[in-house]
Amino acid sequence: MCGRFAQIQTRADYLDVLASDLEFAGALDNMPIARYNVAPGTRVLILNQREDKLHLDPVEWGYSPDWWSEMKRQPVINARVETAATSRMFKPLWNHGRALVMADGWYEWKKDKHDAKVKQPYFIYHESKAPIFFAAISRHHPDAKDPPDDDGFVIVTCASDSGLLDIHDRRPVVLPPAAAREWIKPDITSARAEELANEAATSPDDFAWHPVGKSVGNIRNDNAELIKPIANPLV
Repeated sequence: MCGRFAQIQTRADYLDVLASDLEFAGALDNMPIARYNVAPGTRVLILNQREDKLHLDPVEWGYSPDWWSEMKRQPVINARVETAATSRMFKPLWNHGRALVMADGWYEWKKDKHDAKVKQPYFIYHESKAPIFFAAISRHHPDAKDPPDDDGFVIVTCASDSGLLDIHDRRPVVLPPAAAREWIKPDITSARAEELANEAATSPDDFAWHPVGKSVGNIRNDNAELIKPIANPLV
């Protein structure tokens, strides 16, 4: 986790659920974002707080600092909550680049126990079908004319349990609105951010899921059919 997700609704829909008292610095419209197959390497709207305002900025999903790129390694798209706050790669982002990724759900591929080559995608979402917020950490320069090559964001993940463990052993850290609002406050400590990520995340028992068609595996496919349940899944 997490390699694909859906960001479908309007900006206003997500902000209404977040229910922040802060002013939003951008413009709102009634156009759905309508991205049903958000993939790494693409620019994604992430929500962050700068001073006393909320901002939505398009940032590339994936992070590769200079020293990582010099080793010719691929950009990283997730950060493990167990180590992100203290690791060489993610500590600066954890301390100064906390953000939220607005979503309606994410995809996981369940493997057949007897044949790892057989995989079935599932769409996972809050049982209420309400928008959700992934905890994210980022490095980006919103005011730069030419953003640095190592700008990007990653989604914070934790270990799965309960029924979700049957689908995949990792899941995104999903923060309920109150915790999400606190997560992006620039003045909270790293330790408090750890508490939120570890103790305030939405329980796996609050999610539902269903199998979907394998066409989600192709990033060129991006339509509402991708999230519809299918009968007779492979796994």
